[in-house]
Amino acid sequence: MSKIPCLDLKRQHDSLKAEIFAAFEKVYEKTAFSGGPFVEQFENEFAAFCGTKSAIGVNNGTSALHLAMLALGIGPGDEVIIPANTFIATAWGVSHAGATPVFVDCTSDTWQIDVAKIEAKITPKTKAIIGVHLYGQPCDVGALMELAGKHDLFFVEDAAQAQGATYNGTNVGGFGEMACFSFYPGKNLGACGEAGGITTNTEKYNTHLRSLRNHGSVVRYYHDEIGYNMRMGGLEGASLSVKLKYLAGWNNRRREIAKRYQAEIKQPKITLQAQPEWANSIYHLFVVTCNEKDNFVKHLEDNNISPAFHYPVPCHLQKAYAHLGYKEGDFPNSEYLAKHCVSLPMFAELTDEEVSKVIAVINAY
Repeated sequence: MSKIPCLDLKRQHDSLKAEIFAAFEKVYEKTAFSGGPFVEQFENEFAAFCGTKSAIGVNNGTSALHLAMLALGIGPGDEVIIPANTFIATAWGVSHAGATPVFVDCTSDTWQIDVAKIEAKITPKTKAIIGVHLYGQPCDVGALMELAGKHDLFFVEDAAQAQGATYNGTNVGGFGEMACFSFYPGKNLGACGEAGGITTNTEKYNTHLRSLRNHGSVVRYYHDEIGYNMRMGGLEGASLSVKLKYLAGWNNRRREIAKRYQAEIKQPKITLQAQPEWANSIYHLFVVTCNEKDNFVKHLEDNNISPAFHYPVPCHLQKAYAHLGYKEGDFPNSEYLAKHCVSLPMFAELTDEEVSKVIAVINAY
């Protein structure tokens, strides 16, 4: 058997090439390369998929987070609470709006933001909480929304890794003021290029976001505020419409693989992410921890299995945020996870044989 990759985008795209290229032909025929009907079609389809009133296509997930903050009126002097262990874009969205990210440690089992530690971080400057559906697993939406309501804060979902994940049986994307998605090619729903999106049930946010992404303009050449060039491209929108039809099946296959990992990995040196009853993950990533990370990784690689690492440095210890004054030891759970996390192969096109090999190799460690 050849080397098993952590992610193989080519397998997915080989199976869809004819369908995606046919969609691209339609974009070419209309020369609808920036925004336009194919983006609008995907926006309508994705809103229906998430069960929300609106979806707004943008150029990437980082822009989605940035524009979400602006649409909520968050800016200089404001603070936004986010988990310390997330992809850095969660923090970028806050910083790009001129606000300050306030980091909170994760729990030791779910690796999600520790709700019990948030209240101590709330100040008069706090305006919002961003809950991250980490690795495709929903965060504790109910507890976070209750806390946000108690303190009159906005609640925003960072659903960049979680298209199709459910919290208590409901698709993520419609719980807070808005939810931000990434359609980066490696995501479970990934564009042929860069793309992102925002979902909301509130019309004023929908209208404002559409203006912000389009140079602050609703009527062409009339600019109501300082805006941004953050539109989704037509080719990206068309490719996403093709892929969205397959997403539920891909997510179910990811869940099948995850269930096998959870049931058949019998390795006491490996710790898996805890799965609360209310969370139905789509397993964008399947992350484990190991105290002997370097040896474990060498064992995988020696057996032709390629792991990955999400994320080796927590946000609060990144050089970009040194000015905030955080230090090692501030968030021990997030720091442990960063130092010991290993992502196992996880994508819908993994074969049963490959999954069996990954399990056997881990159990033999």
